[in-house]
Amino acid sequence: MLRRMRGWQRRYWGERSKAERVELHSVVTWKATLWVFPLSWMLPPVTVGLQRHPGALALGALLIAVGLLQCLVASRLTRPALDHYLGRSELPPRAHRGAALLLALALALLVTLVALGRLNGPTSRMVLGAVLVSFGMTYALTVPVTVFLRRSAALSALLAVVLLLAHPSGLGAVATALSAAFATAFTLLAARCGAWTLAVLWEAERGREIQARLAVAEERLRFGRDLHDVLGRNLSVISLKSELAVQLARRGRPEAVEQMIEVQRIAQESQREVRAVVRGYREADLGAELAGAQGVLEAAGIDCEVRAEPAGLPAEVQSALGWVVREATTNVLRHGDARRCAVGLAVREGVVVLTVENDGARAAATRTSGGSGLAGLRERLAAVGGTLAAAAADEDRFRLVAEVPLPDGTARTTREVSDVTA
Repeated sequence: MLRRMRGWQRRYWGERSKAERVELHSVVTWKATLWVFPLSWMLPPVTVGLQRHPGALALGALLIAVGLLQCLVASRLTRPALDHYLGRSELPPRAHRGAALLLALALALLVTLVALGRLNGPTSRMVLGAVLVSFGMTYALTVPVTVFLRRSAALSALLAVVLLLAHPSGLGAVATALSAAFATAFTLLAARCGAWTLAVLWEAERGREIQARLAVAEERLRFGRDLHDVLGRNLSVISLKSELAVQLARRGRPEAVEQMIEVQRIAQESQREVRAVVRGYREADLGAELAGAQGVLEAAGIDCEVRAEPAGLPAEVQSALGWVVREATTNVLRHGDARRCAVGLAVREGVVVLTVENDGARAAATRTSGGSGLAGLRERLAAVGGTLAAAAADEDRFRLVAEVPLPDGTARTTREVSDVTA
């Protein structure tokens, strides 16, 4: 049983992002509210308040059945109404027809019982609030606020007049209007405010994804700009000198050979410069990558503290571990819902150990730990004799460990820099 509950928690909660969890919590709360009001405001008062009369009992039982059917219909409309509010899908034009008919039937039964004198004032107003909340929780998500308030005010006035005619009482009419106003305000605040919060949360989630794409695009532009700066001038010079060499060769001038030698020299120089640019792009600096990872994660709202001292490590080791930090940071941002991240560097008996651990890991993401990104890291580490291990630490934590042996003769004091959780 416990294993089944853990599986359910992992499937329906652990694999969801933060925004998806908030949305699930909101939907469950709305559906629970739909059932709480009829079960507490309608069922006990009607069963207790009805006089022992066969006709009244039959009408009361029918009213309870209609109220429960209202809850069922509203529960089925909750998710489509929320998707409509968030702009994911359009709600069918007649989606509320069934709910409106049930509301009209419930109000008609309520007025009939009040007119027959089978329900007292407080009980009738509790029943009125229950049936209005059941309908309003989904209706408030599908129409503008002004339309909802205007129609609610018109319905409240109509109900006050009808119940006043059924049971003349000025104080009762005022109480009826107040009960309808409470149901209107409650449904508007509970449904609309919650949906607005979800809309803001999803907008922030989309902004986070756009920020990540912009960072990638900016890096591509930087690389392209560097290549243009390196190759643009040299290629222009090569083109001009080649054209000059062709003209000189046609005239039989010996200077053509000198021009082609110059072209060869410029081409070799361009090749070296391009390699330097590519090397700077492909070889990650460990210190810069650690600082950049901390900045990016904290900008994304993830608490992160990096404790590491990369100084003194060989350039090839720093480059390989720098790529590990870069890929690990990308995975934390894209494949999880982390709130905390811990990065640590340790040197143990000639082996450099880099550890990146974060919470909020989705089960689906941990199962795909053998993706192309990690495979590329393993190839880079293998070139310097290193290894990479990536696996789930527990139910919601993911740990990535990279180990690279130090070359012989590297003098470095063994130090322990443990990963510290912010």
